[in-house]
Amino acid sequence: MHMQISNLKFKYKNTNELTLKDVSFHMNEGDLLAIVGESGSGKSTTLRVLAGLETPECGEIVVGERTFLNSKINLLPEQRGVGMVFQDYALFPHLTVEKNIAFGLEKMSRSDKKKRVQKMLELVNLNGYEKRYPHELSGGQQQRIALARALAPEPRVLLMDEPFSNLDAHLHDTIRDELEQIIRQAGITTIFVTHDKKDALESADQVIVMEEGVIVDSGVPNVVFARSPEIHI
Repeated sequence: MHMQISNLKFKYKNTNELTLKDVSFHMNEGDLLAIVGESGSGKSTTLRVLAGLETPECGEIVVGERTFLNSKINLLPEQRGVGMVFQDYALFPHLTVEKNIAFGLEKMSRSDKKKRVQKMLELVNLNGYEKRYPHELSGGQQQRIALARALAPEPRVLLMDEPFSNLDAHLHDTIRDELEQIIRQAGITTIFVTHDKKDALESADQVIVMEEGVIVDSGVPNVVFARSPEIHI
């Protein structure tokens, strides 16, 4: 799904200053977009607003032909069809892998749910791990299960907040490349936040640079970083 984000402004309660001051951007269907910037620049807040976890002061979010947010509409998170992978993966420790993946599939029949879980396990190359618990998985495996759970309900958009930050250095590039391949195969429009320029250069079609709640640059990653080599993220 293509996305049009217009004039998002957001302020946390008990603060005087806007965290997002005027965020606008467009994404084509199937694109991978990286949001980079220093801590506190508004990257994760942008994801939370897109997911419906935070309500902005104003702005508009349109995905495909559907309006998520404008002056009259503010769809609840469960109405938006957005998948989210959090920095700590947020897997349920008391649920098996198959039950974690099936968590958002409550409207499916039991047989359809089982087929969907198996399809997701095949997609992330973790067939045979159905009965394991999160603590029995490596960090990379947990991340792939978190991705499988986010993709299982067939979301319109996938959001990932620092998806590679908890990985060991020797696994980082391998898992990043694996996840990109999975997302490309699924063909889903994706936004991810990262502190690593290499992640944006290697995986993203487009990059947005944020500073203090404002987009200060955007475009193809190698062009943006060549234009502004002093970017600190």
